[in-house]
Amino acid sequence: MVSLPHGFPAHAWLPDVVVDLGEVFAAAGHDLSLVGGPVRDLFLGRTSPDLDFTTDATPDQILAAVDGWADAHWDIGRAFGTIGLRKGNQTLEVTTYRAEAYDPSSRKPEVRFGDNLEDDLVRRDFTVNAMALRLPSFELVDPHGGVRDLHAKLLRTPATPQESFSDDPLRMMRAARFAAQLGLDVAPEVQQAMTAMAPRLEIVSAERVREELVKLICGAHPRAGVDLMVETGLADIVLPEIPALKLTADEHHRHKDVYQHSLQVLEQACDLETDDEGPVPRPDFVLRFAALMHDVGKPKTRRFEPGGAVSFRHHDVVGAKLTRKRMQALKFDKDTIKAVTHLVELHMRFYGYGEQEWTDSAVRRYVTDAGDQLQRLHRLTRSDVTTRNKRKAARLDHAYDDLEARIAELAEKEELAKIRPHLDGEQIMAVLGIAPGPAVGKAYKFLLEHRMEHGPVAEEQAVQLLKDWAAEQGIS
Repeated sequence: MVSLPHGFPAHAWLPDVVVDLGEVFAAAGHDLSLVGGPVRDLFLGRTSPDLDFTTDATPDQILAAVDGWADAHWDIGRAFGTIGLRKGNQTLEVTTYRAEAYDPSSRKPEVRFGDNLEDDLVRRDFTVNAMALRLPSFELVDPHGGVRDLHAKLLRTPATPQESFSDDPLRMMRAARFAAQLGLDVAPEVQQAMTAMAPRLEIVSAERVREELVKLICGAHPRAGVDLMVETGLADIVLPEIPALKLTADEHHRHKDVYQHSLQVLEQACDLETDDEGPVPRPDFVLRFAALMHDVGKPKTRRFEPGGAVSFRHHDVVGAKLTRKRMQALKFDKDTIKAVTHLVELHMRFYGYGEQEWTDSAVRRYVTDAGDQLQRLHRLTRSDVTTRNKRKAARLDHAYDDLEARIAELAEKEELAKIRPHLDGEQIMAVLGIAPGPAVGKAYKFLLEHRMEHGPVAEEQAVQLLKDWAAEQGIS
């Protein structure tokens, strides 16, 4: 590893490949600097997953310089001046100095190559990312006070916020993301520009917005990022269902409105994630996003009852539909949409367990309906308790402890995760002497229902049950 010069944190480090690449470019007569996130993370005492470099060399000159040194290269980003490299197990990206701007009506950046490091840094998104280390000397270049802003935990832009966000409106989402990831406060002038320019985000592709949203939700402080999106109006474009919660009174007249309740559920869900060896390793986007979206059906289902009470009947079902529609608009993949919406739809299923004991059949259905989302559903349901009433919170917590214990007990006896009918399709056709068709499906459903209600039975009993049912149905 390469030791850093005086002034850098003693525990900061970089792999040898960084200085090696600097020497390769110096030998070829080109400048090279480590830039952006890797430099920022050195001052935060973190290991950056990416190694990004900038240079005065053109893409063709980059390729010529690393010929014979890099183990592999790819030029899929050549149009943007970026060449990807692999050296050993390290992946590197080298980009020609550039300036980048958006046409007001276009989603795609217009790229212009530059010829010096200082001009390249001023076009970057925030001062904490506008620092560079010249290689191989490791001279720090920080013309916009990035180190100062890191110490102050402040997010500012190198140019004016208006210029920065006009160049790339997605940077407004990045501001919220860095608030969530790094715990930085946004400078007043930056927040003002975000609020005034939020509509510009509409020209950015859904895919780019989605990627920033995922990083925000998976950050160390997602509540701060979501709150900033709502305060600036970005959420009105990206997740309009969330600011709509501010207009909805809670049916329990709690001290928090539904919006604040949802943010607290998000925080509590994060606290229930596990380490890498557990069933829900952190950060878990599916759990976190379901926690944020679980009550978005309330505004559409709010009803004022006699006596002044407020109800939100079926907000779980409505919320799942709204969540699916929003995630489809943001171009999430089908599996992620299915997982999140399933949790939203099931998040109310537990309530009532504490008032009346569930039958074994009800417990089986709870597990079967949750499917592969059971561990997340456990955590979402527990997170949904935000009452200040300690007695009520303890009662709900105890009730869910009891439910989990019963699930574990039944699982040990019955392999709940693999619940199937007493007989499969082949056996059904053999017992009844029928060919494939609707009758087989009806018989399968009957046996599954019986399995749910009564638990497992011996094969002989299952055969008799099937024959009796078929006789009642007129199936021969």
